[in-house]
Amino acid sequence: MTQPQQATDDRTAATGRPAPDSLLPLLAVTLGDPVGIGPEITARTLADPATCALGRGLAVGDAAVLRRAVAVCGLDVEVNAVGTPGEARFEPGTIDVLDLGIAPGDLPWGTVDAVAGRSAVAAIEAATGAALAGEVDGIVTAPINKEAIWAAGSQHLGHTEMLGELTGAAHVDTMFVVRGLKIFFTTRHVSLRKALDQITEERVAASIRHAATALRVFGHDDPWLAVAAINPHGGEGGHFGDEEITVLRPAVEKAAAEGLGVVGPIPADSVFHQGLEGRFDGVLSHFHDQGHIPAKTVDFDGTVSVTVGLPVLRTSVDHGTAFDIAGSGRASHGTMAAAFRAAAGFSRFTDRIRAAYGTAVAQ
Repeated sequence: MTQPQQATDDRTAATGRPAPDSLLPLLAVTLGDPVGIGPEITARTLADPATCALGRGLAVGDAAVLRRAVAVCGLDVEVNAVGTPGEARFEPGTIDVLDLGIAPGDLPWGTVDAVAGRSAVAAIEAATGAALAGEVDGIVTAPINKEAIWAAGSQHLGHTEMLGELTGAAHVDTMFVVRGLKIFFTTRHVSLRKALDQITEERVAASIRHAATALRVFGHDDPWLAVAAINPHGGEGGHFGDEEITVLRPAVEKAAAEGLGVVGPIPADSVFHQGLEGRFDGVLSHFHDQGHIPAKTVDFDGTVSVTVGLPVLRTSVDHGTAFDIAGSGRASHGTMAAAFRAAAGFSRFTDRIRAAYGTAVAQ
């Protein structure tokens, strides 16, 4: 296991020079769907000297796929295929890739393909195995295509569910990070009508507890969480809906009585602004778009998704495979670079992550 990122920060501060490569966190970066934009944004990120100054990135996927992405992007770098993380060179002008040998480099761009899906799943499995074994400090994932992984035989709805099963996690949540604010979700991938039916006092109280734990794990020793309201103006005393009175407020009061730092419900049209201004460390939103829209409006490229509840660190872009522009070399790697930077910074919390979420890394 590499040294925590804090060691990197300390060495840089003491000498005024960048930390030696041996002290930088080692991050496994999956290529995502081979015929989407994942290989391109991964190649651009791992070829960027600014990124390499923060961490050692090891691509995980197919060398042939990565070589095609390098060519499409016009990058002057060599692809070095390795069989284990320990074989990676991390030399300037080189991108190391843990080569799975599944997908060839000539699959049609932007199409649902079972071979591509199988490669994407295998990359997630390999990166997760390396993290559990302590061979890497964290995982950064490029986007996958759900239809492709289903065509390959996967039964999972996506990354989060797959990672939960691979690590044996009891409960996983999504945490968005945007400009320092952390955003959580009571519900996510269900229709708005179903989400409203699922928002109960018990579920909200549990979500508050999970969010408070995640805030502590990721660096807030005395966190404050704000709970967003559901209805316009927070329901206006029940005139615009009574969920704030019957569901949210009792859940907040229950969590506060347990000693958690939580306030709300606060109207959703102001709570995210207040959080970005520094009044809260996190905001609990209640359905998918309630949390996604403010984060992505403020900083689309800078919004990073972190899966909390896993015994390993995992960050991700929060966009899809963009099949319509895949292979054109036009995809921006800003979101992948942000996810890599976040993982490099959060790598100093790996001990907290393991302690809180329960699986010991193999020695």
